[in-house]
Amino acid sequence: MQSNKIYHAAMYLRLSQEDGDVSNATKAESNSISNQRTLITQFLENKDDIELVSTRIDDGYTGSNFDRPQFQLMIEDIKKGIVDCVIVKDLSRFGREYIDAGNYIERIFPMLGVRFISVTDGIDSINQNNTDMIVSFKNLLNDAYCRDISIKIRANLQALMKQGKFIGAFPVYGYMKDPDDVHRLVIDPEAATTVRDIYKYKISGMNNAEITRALDSRKILTPLAYKESKGDNLKSPFRKNKERTWDVATIKAILTNPIYTGMLAQGKYTTPNHKVKKCFKKPESEWIIVHGTHEAIIDTREFNLVQKIMSLDTRTSPNERSVYPLSGLVVCGDCGASMVKKDVPGSNGKVYSYYICNKNKQTHQCSSHRIPKEKIEDIILKVVQTHIANILDIKRIMEFIDKVPFQELDIKELEKKKAYQTKNMEKYRQLRNSLYEDLKEGLISQADYNELFEGYKHKISELLMVIGEYEREIQDILQDRNEKYKWIDHFAGYQNIQNLTRIAAVELIDQIKVYEKDRIEVTFNFDDCYTQILDQLTQLGYEVDSDEDGRIHFEKMEVPSEEKV
Repeated sequence: MQSNKIYHAAMYLRLSQEDGDVSNATKAESNSISNQRTLITQFLENKDDIELVSTRIDDGYTGSNFDRPQFQLMIEDIKKGIVDCVIVKDLSRFGREYIDAGNYIERIFPMLGVRFISVTDGIDSINQNNTDMIVSFKNLLNDAYCRDISIKIRANLQALMKQGKFIGAFPVYGYMKDPDDVHRLVIDPEAATTVRDIYKYKISGMNNAEITRALDSRKILTPLAYKESKGDNLKSPFRKNKERTWDVATIKAILTNPIYTGMLAQGKYTTPNHKVKKCFKKPESEWIIVHGTHEAIIDTREFNLVQKIMSLDTRTSPNERSVYPLSGLVVCGDCGASMVKKDVPGSNGKVYSYYICNKNKQTHQCSSHRIPKEKIEDIILKVVQTHIANILDIKRIMEFIDKVPFQELDIKELEKKKAYQTKNMEKYRQLRNSLYEDLKEGLISQADYNELFEGYKHKISELLMVIGEYEREIQDILQDRNEKYKWIDHFAGYQNIQNLTRIAAVELIDQIKVYEKDRIEVTFNFDDCYTQILDQLTQLGYEVDSDEDGRIHFEKMEVPSEEKV
């Protein structure tokens, strides 16, 4: 008995990005939106029991889930009773996730009295004898296809990231995509100038809040506003006001992003599989980091300097624009607590500033170690000038005798370290190889064998990496690519220093310890390199001595006549 019911149908069309990017042109056309519409329209020409009431199109949406705007509107129409028939070209257009697709076709639609038709699959739910097994089987195939596509896309993105190719949708502020290569970043001159200014502000002693005020006063557009001014249609959850002022979070993001040094760190986030869309942050050890992928806006030395500044305790009071030269560098020599600045008003109306032990200030469990701000800055300036003078003497000696003797000593030291680690590696190899005999003789169990074997294997792998690094360092020295002595130029750049600035203090000094009776101990950056080069000069026949002011004197020792052969 034939039913006279008229069904009110929704034509559902879908095309995902992966479907539209296939290499086979014929398949791309068969899955196109226009082709889907034509095929369904032709199918409906002789269907008197079906009236088309709506067409829903999700163009560019994946079939691995049903979070699609037009699909959800179609479901709303079904719930309202507007639609009681759904027509698709084939099951893959409806969805590729077999569990949810099967749930809609076999449970939800029948419960709501909805007729489901898949044209090319020959499926019509009104004919009960040809649906269940075909639908389940085809949905399973579609889900497998979706998983296969997901794996291929992930593998392709991994390959691009390892090649140093940029795969993001939008470049970070300061860069833009190369017009000739979307996977390559090039400097955006206007925005890059602002990035450089932000780093200069930070190095000069300004805190992040003060930097935001400086940028706002100059009417510099925020990164979001700047991209919109260039025609990019962006949405951000951080948009809170129409003025678009700079905020400290943006400043911090710019100051801590190593992309500005010319490197890419990608693959930071992942999803468990193609069905779960929630992102999880991966451990930093699993990030894909490639150096030298694009031109740097900030050199590595300047970037590292800013990271050091940000790691110091450099908080300022609300009425101060910038930090003091030694802020965050001075610690108590006895308890190790930070020395903080304290202002004391004098009877004459003048304010006197002191550095005192923070532990004493908070708990009185240590003496104050109080020292006037002007006094400690004067002492540190003299110490810095003396240290730079010593380094300039070292530089003159190196220029006189050339770098070759120093390179030879460096290579000798590296070869010594390499031989030591090679010996250790051979020891672990022998232990690993002897495990099988111990297992055969019953001295260890299979579980112990497996654990020890993996342990030795891991240790050997670590040592191979260490040995390889020594070999690379030796090759860098031989090919004059080593920058081991570049630190000397950093100090030489301050040879005419007359005032202790914040930049000089942070770049040259690692830590300042203050003891009782104003005794001060200064540890400079590259202190280990400084000590090593003094030892090398001793090995090269120089007598190294220092006076009470800290100035080092070098004297070339005469080689005994019996050694002059």
